[in-house]
Amino acid sequence: MVVGGGTVAARRADLLLRAGCDVTVVAPTLKDCMARLVHEHQIKHKTGDLSADDLNGCVLAFGACADRATNQRLHDLGTAAGIPVNVSDDPELCDFIVPAVVDRSPLLIAIASSGAAPLLTRMLKARFETTVPAAYGRLAKFAGTYRQRVKDSIPNMTRRRRFWETMIAGPIAEQLFSGQEELAAALMDKLLEEAATDGDRLPRGEVYLVGTGPGDPDLLTFRALRLMQQADVVLYDRLIGDGILDLVRRDAERIYVGKMPKEHTLPQEEISNMLIRLAQEGKRVLRLKGGDPFVFGRGGEEIETLAENGVAFQVIPGITAANGCAAYAGIPLTHRDHAQGCIVVTGHEKNGELNLNWSSLIQPHQTVVIYMGLTSLATIVRGFLDHGADPATPAAVIENGTRKGQRVITGTLDTLPDKSAAADIKSPALIIVGSVVTLQDKLSWFSETGAPAE
Repeated sequence: MVVGGGTVAARRADLLLRAGCDVTVVAPTLKDCMARLVHEHQIKHKTGDLSADDLNGCVLAFGACADRATNQRLHDLGTAAGIPVNVSDDPELCDFIVPAVVDRSPLLIAIASSGAAPLLTRMLKARFETTVPAAYGRLAKFAGTYRQRVKDSIPNMTRRRRFWETMIAGPIAEQLFSGQEELAAALMDKLLEEAATDGDRLPRGEVYLVGTGPGDPDLLTFRALRLMQQADVVLYDRLIGDGILDLVRRDAERIYVGKMPKEHTLPQEEISNMLIRLAQEGKRVLRLKGGDPFVFGRGGEEIETLAENGVAFQVIPGITAANGCAAYAGIPLTHRDHAQGCIVVTGHEKNGELNLNWSSLIQPHQTVVIYMGLTSLATIVRGFLDHGADPATPAAVIENGTRKGQRVITGTLDTLPDKSAAADIKSPALIIVGSVVTLQDKLSWFSETGAPAE
């Protein structure tokens, strides 16, 4: 049942008709759009007042009347009769939400905001309408006709998923998009015949070494997102930002291999051996690393081992912690008036010692970025000062850079350790030393709540 005779009611009635519903309209008068639907589809139209008897045999009821009192009465009658009611733009009178639908039957995309922002859902629907061609419906229907045959011919689930990915992303889909269904069917039959002759032979495994950036999921590359959606298993560490794992294919196996300072859960050699083993089992292995895999991420060690064992791999760079955290903190790493160069080092102590080339770090017009230096901050500062650095040199610590909860502590070399301790700064944190730090007050734009600063 649809109560109302205007444009909104007509949209509801049209949606229901396309879903195969038997529709009744209750309204004293009808606008042209609704009158046309009533005439073309021989919809039952009642002009009298809404009554409980009108809901006999009803399964769903929609209120689309300009008069809220009528919508309220519909909701009350529906509640009494145990019939779910939806009233347009009135969440309080809704027992269920109607999403915006992009119809590429049998492929459907539904977008909803739980009634919070209907305009936003309509805007997103408009974007999908322009980016998802109608031909995707033909592709879905075509795939459906082969589904059982593919399942019977390729019993191995991993190989079967690879088959469908090849079909959807290859020339078969392109032929369907151009309307060449006979040629698409011929190509499909050939591809299926070739796949069936492989028997239970394991598919080719591969490792994707993906940098996830400093934490904000919006900083992932398009290529990283694509590979995250096709991986069979993912190995990840503790520096992965919140929400990034949610972008991995839902049914992929997840294995945590992260390390805490001075508390290694898995030795690096064991991680590398795990990558090899999983790839040799025919799996596509996603190795997620915070920042960039080749900047203090030991990615070079991992792919060196893969290469020695003949395992195929790809490396997808990520935005480095130095670039990302500095940008979100409002500290440019280079600036015409402050620094013409930038050097990146690790502050990780080895055997209780910090071996850095101090003479290269203490240079004019240069920014120094120090990874993994929070626990060694006092030692780092003492090293700078012992080798001639000015105690008043500006310095900063960035905690949780690019993430919700980001904090930036600024000071000088001689004040930064005490300021960081007073603020109880935790890892992950990045240290920046140089006069560019003085620009932070002026250029800060990202607030600690995870939104642009006011």
